[in-house]
Amino acid sequence: MAERFVTDSIQHPDRAFELTLRPPDFPSFVGQGKVKERLELAVEAACRRKEPVGHILLSGPPGLGKTTLAHIIARTMSSNITITSGPIIERAGDLAGLLTKLERGDVLFIDEIHRLPATVEEYLYPAMEDFRLDIVIDQGPSARSVRLNLPRFTLIGATTRSGLLTSPLRSRFEITDRLDYYTAEDLQQICLRAARILNVEIDHPGALEIARRSRGTPRLCNNLLRRVRDYAQVRADGRITAPIADKALAMLDIDEHGLDDMDKRILEAVVHKYAGGPVGINTISVAVGEEPGTLEEVYEPFLIQEGYLQRTPQGRTATALTYKKLGVKRGAQTQKELF
Repeated sequence: MAERFVTDSIQHPDRAFELTLRPPDFPSFVGQGKVKERLELAVEAACRRKEPVGHILLSGPPGLGKTTLAHIIARTMSSNITITSGPIIERAGDLAGLLTKLERGDVLFIDEIHRLPATVEEYLYPAMEDFRLDIVIDQGPSARSVRLNLPRFTLIGATTRSGLLTSPLRSRFEITDRLDYYTAEDLQQICLRAARILNVEIDHPGALEIARRSRGTPRLCNNLLRRVRDYAQVRADGRITAPIADKALAMLDIDEHGLDDMDKRILEAVVHKYAGGPVGINTISVAVGEEPGTLEEVYEPFLIQEGYLQRTPQGRTATALTYKKLGVKRGAQTQKELF
């Protein structure tokens, strides 16, 4: 089911708690400097022309702010926003129900847009280009086509797998931007802002310690802040400092480089069980007991980004950094059982 609400009003307490940590406008949004500048410019130009901004495609790993930017764009344009996701829209009728409820200038946000069914995607093309929808009613000899005129709206699509988008769909977005992982300094500012909102006492070194272990992802940074807050309240005086953050994150099996238990199991499997690779993702999946899709979408991007793994045509291989991390000499006998 899609969510629809006015951007300056929140209807449910749980959603309110989630949105409190989202920056409400472009100046409050930390990081993604070039992307933010381009979007802010496009939105301001559209507002001056008093027309909706063009369709926008945001790509990148999960948790980097694609949904937050959609909210900011809608709020800046004083528009309503309807939120849904690709897997939910199973039939053309579902899409028609969403589009016909939009008003001029509204924002339709489709998360994981690459998972739209092909038949639904075909119906979306004229809606994006000509703001019309052709629906076929009935079947067989009695089938007829009904054309529905739509108000000018803005479609914002978000995807974590931009390579799975079809070329016809991608070409219909006027603005295409990719969000990258955040620096520790940007995440420190995000952590400090979240701490103020949550009424958590934290110093700058403590925020930096959490930021360094957040895998470049604001969502994870906010989640870790809550976990460290719990630790500080129960086992310290409630104030988060660097030593307290270090102890709390160590308890969560998150090391100084942001690697968690599953990351280490993946690296140890490649090095110890398969002599550093190359080894296929399905084989790694069996070795660590996790689905291949989860490894590819959740764990592997960070390990590759940080230089621990390489993806080759033959499979995944460990890098020199991985051997250093595990304290194993490259070329030494590394085959052993992991228990």
